[in-house]
Order: sequence, then structure tokens, then C-alpha cells
Amino acid sequence: MWLNQLKVAIVTEDFSLLESLLVDLPPLSNTKEIESALLLFSQAKELLEAKKDEAKASTQQIRKNINFLKSGITEAPTKFDISS
Repeated sequence: MWLNQLKVAIVTEDFSLLESLLVDLPPLSNTKEIESALLLFSQAKELLEAKKDEAKASTQQIRKNINFLKSGITEAPTKFDISS
């Protein structure tokens, strides 16, 4: 049951379910269950790293966009000049 929920969490990319399953890790009784769990943990790690890299790339693109937008703005004078 737990392994099936772990599979569902990975496939649906449900990180809150994945976290709760990792916190409530049941004792695994046989080697087949242990091997399956290790494989699923590896897949979950790959998924999390991919999402991390995706978020990092998005953040960098947002920063580039902000800098580009700021480059087109001229700075307003800091004091009011009425001598003209």
C-alpha cells in the first residue's frame, strides 16, 4: 500500500504526499520491498532535482527580465529645478 502511494506521488508530482510518505516510512519486511523503495527514492530524488533546476532557471530568467526592464527607465532628477 505504502509503495503504491509512493508511486502515485512520484507520477503525479505531488510533493506534499511524497513528503508525508517519507516522514511516515513503514518498516519494510522483505528485500523486494526494500529494493523497490530504493528505486522509487532514486526517482523521487531525480524529480526533485529536475524541479529545483527548473525553478533556478525561471528565477534567473525573471532577474534578467527585471534588469532589462530597469535598463529602459531613465532616472528622474532628485531635486525640483525651477530656474528655467
